[in-house]
Amino acid sequence: MAGVRRRASLHLAGACGLFGIALLRHPPPRTLSDPLRMKASRLNRLFHPVSNRCFDVAIDHGFFNERAFLAGIENLEQAVRTLVEAAPDAIQLTVGQAPVLQAIPGKHKPALVLRTDVANVYGKELPRTLFSRMIDAPVEQGLRLDATCVVVNLFQIPGQPEVTDQCIQNICQLKPECDRWGMPLMIEPLVFRPNSEAGGYMVDGDVEKIVPLVRQGVELGADIIKADPTDDVSLYHKVIQTAGRIPVLVRGGGKAADAEILKRTEALIQQGAMGIVYGRNIIQHANPAGMTRALLAIVHDGATATEAARHLA
Repeated sequence: MAGVRRRASLHLAGACGLFGIALLRHPPPRTLSDPLRMKASRLNRLFHPVSNRCFDVAIDHGFFNERAFLAGIENLEQAVRTLVEAAPDAIQLTVGQAPVLQAIPGKHKPALVLRTDVANVYGKELPRTLFSRMIDAPVEQGLRLDATCVVVNLFQIPGQPEVTDQCIQNICQLKPECDRWGMPLMIEPLVFRPNSEAGGYMVDGDVEKIVPLVRQGVELGADIIKADPTDDVSLYHKVIQTAGRIPVLVRGGGKAADAEILKRTEALIQQGAMGIVYGRNIIQHANPAGMTRALLAIVHDGATATEAARHLA
C-alpha cells in the first residue's frame, strides 16, 4: 500500500512540476511563489487524502445543446443534491450551474471542477461549421466560483482540423492564466470516430490514436489529463506511461451495463489511472448514489468490481 501511495504522490507532484513528492502531505516551501502554492492547495482539495486518487462526476452536459445529454440531469438541483450526499471528490459543472453546488452549506461538499469550453461537435448530424469556444475570463470566473480546477477539451475529429486548432488556441490562452493564478489545468484529449461511421458522438478507443493526443495535452501544459479508456483496457498502461508525471483520470464515455463499468474501472485503476471522471454512467443510472458509492469503493478502497457491486443491491 505504501508503494501505491508513493507512486500516486509522484504523479501528483509531477502535475505541479516543482513541488516534489511532499506536496500531498505538507505545504509547499515558502520559497515557492504564491500561485504555485495555491495550485498545490487546490490539488490537495481535489485528490483524496488517503488514496491520492480522484473521482469527479461530470454533469456539465447541458453546455453542449444535445437533448439526449440531459437525461438524468433535467432537474440539475436535485442531481447535485443526490451526488453531494454520495460524496465524490468533485463535481464538474459549468459557469451557469456551478452556483448550485456552491450554494449548498457545509465544509465537506465535493470540490468544483469548472468546464471552460462549449462545443457543437456531439450531434448525430453535424452542423456545417463546428466550433469549440472558450468562455471569457475562465480562470477569473473559476476563482470567483471557488473552483479547484478548470477543464478544457482537446478534440481530434476526422476531417475537422480547424476544431483541433481552436482547442489548441483555447489551451494556449488558458495555460498562462492558470499558472499566473495557481489554478490547476485539466486537459481532455478526445479522439472521435468518423460521424458517418459512428452515427453521432462516439469516441475512438484505439490506443495508437489516444496516446499521441494525450502526449500533446501533456506537452501543452496539463496538470491533469482526462482521457478516454482504450478498447483493450489491458493496454491502458501505455496511456499512463506517455503522460509521465501527469496524473490521468479516465472518462466513462457512453452508458454501459453495471458489471461492465465496474470491471473496467477496477482494471483501469490497476493499470495506473489516478481516478475517473464519469457522467452518464452515474446520472443516468437508476441508483446514482449507489453507483457513486460503488465506484468510490473501487477508486479509493481498492475494492473489486464484485465487492463494489454490493452498493447497488
